[in-house]
Amino acid sequence: MSSAPSPPNPRRWKALGLIALAQFMVIMDTSIIGVALPQMQTDLGFSQENLSWVFNAYVIAFGGLLLLGGRLSDLFGAKRVFSAGWAVLAAGSLVAGLAGEVWVELVGRAVQGAGAALIAPAALTLLMMLFGGNPKELTKAFALYGAAAPAGGTAGVFLGGVLTEYASWPWVFYVNIPIALLVLALTPALMPSAPPRRGSVDFLGATAVTAGLAIAVYAIVRAPETGWGAARTWLVLGAGALLLVAFVALQARRREPLMPLRIWRAPNLAAANVAQLLLAAAWIPMWFFLNLYLQQVLGLGEFAAGSALLPMTVAIMVMMIVLAPRLIARFGPNPLVVAGMLVLAAGMFWLSLVRPDGTFWADVLPASLVAAAGMSLAFIPSLGTAVSSARPEEGGLASGIVNTSYQVGSALGLAAMTAVAASRGAQELGNPAALTDGFSAAFLGAAAIAAAGAVIAWLTLRPAPAPEAAAEPAGAEQDKPRTAEAR
Repeated sequence: MSSAPSPPNPRRWKALGLIALAQFMVIMDTSIIGVALPQMQTDLGFSQENLSWVFNAYVIAFGGLLLLGGRLSDLFGAKRVFSAGWAVLAAGSLVAGLAGEVWVELVGRAVQGAGAALIAPAALTLLMMLFGGNPKELTKAFALYGAAAPAGGTAGVFLGGVLTEYASWPWVFYVNIPIALLVLALTPALMPSAPPRRGSVDFLGATAVTAGLAIAVYAIVRAPETGWGAARTWLVLGAGALLLVAFVALQARRREPLMPLRIWRAPNLAAANVAQLLLAAAWIPMWFFLNLYLQQVLGLGEFAAGSALLPMTVAIMVMMIVLAPRLIARFGPNPLVVAGMLVLAAGMFWLSLVRPDGTFWADVLPASLVAAAGMSLAFIPSLGTAVSSARPEEGGLASGIVNTSYQVGSALGLAAMTAVAASRGAQELGNPAALTDGFSAAFLGAAAIAAAGAVIAWLTLRPAPAPEAAAEPAGAEQDKPRTAEAR
């Protein structure tokens, strides 16, 4: 049975506002701490090498627990899990803001990530419940939802600079609490409800996939320090890979798995998730190193650097909301994914030409707007394809998978490009020429990832099935007799 209501929900557009706010907040929390890190390092006593874990603790918990969040959303109802996620996020924000020691800060950040892992898949499931019955409205809803992600990333940098400069670093965490309370107050009236389903949670599978992803990301993040050729790096990567293989083996044997492997028989699900992973692996390093170039080479302050990213954010939001839905309606999603990846690659190649004595107007603004156009074209159709390919009753799982793909791509892409930048001199603070060489190499590497994503999308994404066929995803016929038992 479809979880999307037959008559349109009269409050669906107001509910979409909360869903977009959820996407905005979970992405903002990955970036808002950037400007605050030096003050946190001084006050809490972080070492230089451990400071990055203020970012990584959130991303690893977020990416590692998303599949569990999607499963819980399917079993207990997206509305309940959505509310629970906001409560957990608020609690983690309070702990992180009050922290007086390193380990307490990292625990708070990990709890924030766990809350985000509940919010994100539940939010996408609620979006599908509200708009899944109307393809035209669904495209518009995805556009608004998708525009919230880059807006959250850039707003985090800007807001982090304002709060750190005019208040203090704990406020980059406290800002989440009143927003969470507002969402918790509005959710009961605005969000659709679905009855809970009978089933169990595969906690062993959840442990295996979370630990596997966390260990793999840990190895990639630490590789620039330990060395890519070091035995320790490859041993840790191997351990993460073994856990992920064990997770897949568990899913094949479990009666009620965390991730039923049959979901991958849905047309385009795997291809769209690969596109999202590579899109994040290209976009996040570009945003990260562009912020460093603005501050460490061009000499802009925290507030000015955050302001310099606003044109890119505005461009993304306008193109995602106004242009992308019209292009999807005319050309379909697949050509836009390929074209968007190519445009993104072109924009980042342009950024790789930055100069030590460059300017914002010549070296940053035009190239960043081209990159923003590419992100706008590719993000919405690949996200929509990934979520809509699955059955409605597995919407939470599909949402968890695509969010996992994006977060893991973010962490792996940033770690790999950090290593590339470091190898070309990006660690030589105070040397604009060396820093620029390192950042340029990272932009070029990110451009290569985006170009590879365009080729892979062109080779793997298939035309959408006819409407009557789309109602029955691949494998549905074989699985029908087992659905009630499996759920």
